[in-house]
Amino acid sequence: MSDLITIKGIREGLLVTLSEGENWTATSRTLLDRIDQASDFFTGAKLALGVGPRALSAADLGRLRDALSERKVNLWAVLSDSPTTVNAAQALGLIIHLPASTPQTRPDREVDPEEAREEAVLVRRTLRSGRSVRHTGHVIVIGDVNPGAEIVAGGDVVVWGRLRGVVHAGAGGDAEAVVCALDLSPTQLRIANHIATSPARKGEPKPEMARIRDGQIVAERWSAKK
Repeated sequence: MSDLITIKGIREGLLVTLSEGENWTATSRTLLDRIDQASDFFTGAKLALGVGPRALSAADLGRLRDALSERKVNLWAVLSDSPTTVNAAQALGLIIHLPASTPQTRPDREVDPEEAREEAVLVRRTLRSGRSVRHTGHVIVIGDVNPGAEIVAGGDVVVWGRLRGVVHAGAGGDAEAVVCALDLSPTQLRIANHIATSPARKGEPKPEMARIRDGQIVAERWSAKK
């Protein structure tokens, strides 16, 4: 992920924060390129944009909103310290503050570097056909993922049950992401830019972990030693 952009999941969708490093044209282009590279992840997302002290006009924000809309991404909020940007956002009907119940900052705490990489969402139910879960971090499901259901995660996907739907781990390009399930038989499995389908089942199902190895997705026995 570019250092210019940080993305985190919030209750209302995605919070994208842009750094002050480059001019607006270059920064907005970088954001759109990032979305194009992970279109499966961003399609249908509601996006709140943090631009810090940048002074942006209604035309600047309007062009970005239109470009995001073309990519099926809904810009609904702009967060800024600049009165010019705040007024421009209000003129376009955009929200200028996140709801109070949504934390905008993460409290300082000591964490293991692996734990600090991404936040996770826990789903305690079976995902039935037509249901979709999208999250910037890891996704954990306690239940089954039925055919016709979909999970798109920026990090790992762990299913404590049968995975028979569509799953995309590392959707933002993380080739280190893994997919684990007690019964790994997805309709389609993607990790980063790699794609695979499940072979015909042989014998009883067993816990498996799928990961990228030597440029292709492979599945291996999932155990505590892994």
